[in-house]
Amino acid sequence: MSPLAAPVRPAAAGLDVERIRAEFPALAQQVRGHPLVYLDNAATTQKPRRVIDAVSRYYERDNANVHRGVHLLSERATAAYEHARGRIGRFLNAADRREIVFVRGATEGINLVAQSYGRTRLRPGDEVLISTMEHHSNIVPWQLVCEQTGAALRVIPMDDRGELQLDAYQRLLSDRTRIVALVHVSNALGTVNPVALMAERAHQAGAVVLVDGAQAVAHAPVDVRALGADFYVLSGHKMYGPTGIGALYGRADLLDAMPPWQGGGDMIASVSFERTTFNQVPYKFEAGTPHIAGAIGLAEAVAFLEQIGLDQVAAAEHRLLDYANVRLSGIRGLCLVGTSRDKAAIISFTVDGVHPHDVGTVLDTEGVAVRAGHHCCQPLMTRLGVDATVRASLGLYNTPADIDALASALARVREVFG
Repeated sequence: MSPLAAPVRPAAAGLDVERIRAEFPALAQQVRGHPLVYLDNAATTQKPRRVIDAVSRYYERDNANVHRGVHLLSERATAAYEHARGRIGRFLNAADRREIVFVRGATEGINLVAQSYGRTRLRPGDEVLISTMEHHSNIVPWQLVCEQTGAALRVIPMDDRGELQLDAYQRLLSDRTRIVALVHVSNALGTVNPVALMAERAHQAGAVVLVDGAQAVAHAPVDVRALGADFYVLSGHKMYGPTGIGALYGRADLLDAMPPWQGGGDMIASVSFERTTFNQVPYKFEAGTPHIAGAIGLAEAVAFLEQIGLDQVAAAEHRLLDYANVRLSGIRGLCLVGTSRDKAAIISFTVDGVHPHDVGTVLDTEGVAVRAGHHCCQPLMTRLGVDATVRASLGLYNTPADIDALASALARVREVFG
């Protein structure tokens, strides 16, 4: 099929996409003389006006530090900040709002667990299991803590479709396994891992489970208790919220037993030169002045997603993914990378004879924003036998017209490079 001969476009049943798009100011702009087609949502999402306004209101009206002030502005800021904690807890179905720790993002959340939980419990001979498809942020922290403790890092293999090999996973689990750290949705492949099943098996082996949910929470409902996650991390900027803010969910009993990771203000109960006693969870993990505006903006992003309905978002994105797979399949030399049977709205591919960076550059001249590179997944790229891929990642504001624009821009790539 010619890349310009589009199949029948899917209907966006249940979502008023044009109304949704109108809430995102950045989407209205022109890029290099073309309407912006934003397909880099796995890197960061655009922000709706209500999130931008919530952050602005805090700075315009309620700018003050939290927890320590006795004046009205501090009281309002504290109320908004703690409201955000409760909202995110409900969003993830945490059992208690104390189980939500504000962090800078998923990366910091993983490092916190690795250093506070892992470093104090791992011993020589213990093992940490991760998977082939992990982002560097769920590899390097475990390498560091294994070097610190003498524990060993083990890797769950995957097949050529981009699905984890569950039989191999079962064989890797043993009485030496202490932690399983697993991505919920692969940022480079879109694979949705069977987290609940894998967590159940990990618990049977006596291990705790950390789930990297950065690519999951904006695309489908997440229930941390149903998943069996002991820890779950997310990043606000990948779910239509601000940058520099995220959350760590941790089971209350685990957080209670973990030592602080950083020291400073607000994480203490009392300080003397002889001894410091620490605050209760979650505050003992939130040293210093937090990203108050970020937490408020993240809560507004959660409200935005809940109002739309993540079930509807998931269904609409899957229809668009199906359309994209058909639409791109007729492009000469294009090879899809990652064809898992359970897949989120991420399309990775290569184009024969053209480096992914060159593909991305040509697409940019047509106003189409994608990501090209190793996507912070260099071990995965090695497993795939490629240096890099092009990644088009979908969000709730993307449309079939965006996919058509991508296909047309890829036709331009073929014109340029033959």
